[in-house]
Amino acid sequence: MLKLRTALLALAAVIVASVPALADTGTVRISFLKAGWVIGGNVGSGTLTFRGRTYQLGVGGMSYGFTFGGSQTNLVGTVSNIRDPRDIEGVYAAGGAGGTIIRGPQAIVMTNQRGAVLQLSGTQTGLMVNLDVSGMALTLR
Repeated sequence: MLKLRTALLALAAVIVASVPALADTGTVRISFLKAGWVIGGNVGSGTLTFRGRTYQLGVGGMSYGFTFGGSQTNLVGTVSNIRDPRDIEGVYAAGGAGGTIIRGPQAIVMTNQRGAVLQLSGTQTGLMVNLDVSGMALTLR
């Protein structure tokens, strides 16, 4: 009887260990400056709030295509399909077209190589015209 109980406990431990952790959602706020002439770059910072804790984010990236001007962008939204705060780290790629003269709305949905999905919206302030392919890298600080 003791051997059966030990075997059942061992089997239960294997089953629990093999079940993947459920993915969760966090809140993201980022702000970055973007400038460019054909090749553009952006740099900024933000926060991830996940499971009651707040983590600092670093934002960086580049774009290539028709890019002209400079702007500041403030975005708020969610990151989904993450199990750990580190899952937000990575490169998010997007193709985009837009323009801002003084102030304009922005919205974007992007996925990184870990499967994290960013859904962000906000405003862009400045003078910017773009039709480009861009990448944004997020890192935990």
